[in-house]
Amino acid sequence: MTGFTHAPLSDVADVKSGYAFKSSDWKSSGIPVIKIANVHPGNIDLTGCSFVDETVAMSASAFRVRRGDPLIAMSGASVGEIGRVRFTDKALVNQRVGVFRVKDPNLLDEDFLYHFLQLPDTVGYFVSSAYGSAQPNISPSLILSVDIPLPPIAEQRAIGEVLGALDDKIAANSRLANQSFHLAESLFASVLSRADAYASLSELAITVLGGTPSRDVAEYWTGGTVPWLNSGKANEDRIVSPSEYITETALAKSAAKLMPAGATLIAITGATLGQVARLEIPASGNQSLVGIWSEDSKMTDWLHFAVRAQIPELLKRATGAAQQHVNKRDVDSLQVPLVSAVELGSFSRRASPLLELAAVADRENESLAATRDALLPQLMSGKLRVKDAEQLVEKVA
Repeated sequence: MTGFTHAPLSDVADVKSGYAFKSSDWKSSGIPVIKIANVHPGNIDLTGCSFVDETVAMSASAFRVRRGDPLIAMSGASVGEIGRVRFTDKALVNQRVGVFRVKDPNLLDEDFLYHFLQLPDTVGYFVSSAYGSAQPNISPSLILSVDIPLPPIAEQRAIGEVLGALDDKIAANSRLANQSFHLAESLFASVLSRADAYASLSELAITVLGGTPSRDVAEYWTGGTVPWLNSGKANEDRIVSPSEYITETALAKSAAKLMPAGATLIAITGATLGQVARLEIPASGNQSLVGIWSEDSKMTDWLHFAVRAQIPELLKRATGAAQQHVNKRDVDSLQVPLVSAVELGSFSRRASPLLELAAVADRENESLAATRDALLPQLMSGKLRVKDAEQLVEKVA
């Protein structure tokens, strides 16, 4: 990078690996402990975290996080991934999760540090520096060996504010989207108590199994315009962007099939088995995804939550030792609850606007994230100054 002076990160920051808790320390509730699985890009998700009691927490108090702390995954498949603590509640870090701390706030701004850590080149440096064949690891000394640009502190703070404004808008949209979606889910739960029958999915909906066009056929992928999803997209509650694009030729000549916006996707194999997502764009998917929808939009909305509610039943049918899976026949025969036409119409009238609001917020976040990711390396390198970036941000935020 050019435009600013550089120094090893060790000159201006520290990174400290978390506490080595014992297995006997874990409790079903209490003080949350952040493990590698809780570190997500730009965020810390405490879903599925472990807990310790107050006594253990006191002995590990030096490993308590603060709001704003950047964290790094130091082992495993997600090595080098950077998250950030955005809550104020008490939480601790487990071993192999690193916490960054600024040595002197007059030399390095914490927001600037976090955004530097998010740079693709920085994450790439961490990943390439990892060692170990069975499980990649990275040490604090390797992390701190990366060079960081050091513009004047006022410039650092201004860069942090510009990028932080985009992060704040993205976070607000995410909250809006999740709240809207959960309200729709609550509406479903309130109506579910009045379900008076069950029917199989094959009786109620169109179900399709996806497919992957041959990678050996260039005309299936080159210049593609048809959205195509891998099974990892099922981890997203709402899908607003594809994994890749295939061509119309691939759609016509391969097992890939186009599914409409509003369809429900279920992952039927591997690590994502049983994950459910709502498709917010027309798209095709691979052979580990089953799409579900009805010609009646009211039923399509209902089926999304009905399918989610029945996933535990579907997982009971999973087979396979190395990689568990269910097949499309299992999905087709899944029994889902039904309500009267009047109840269905009432549910859809209230839930559909909430689902659309969530989708709109997610789509806006796609645009905001693209702007942030484009500005990030330009600002960090000094090729783009803050005043110019602020004008761009005003147009999208």
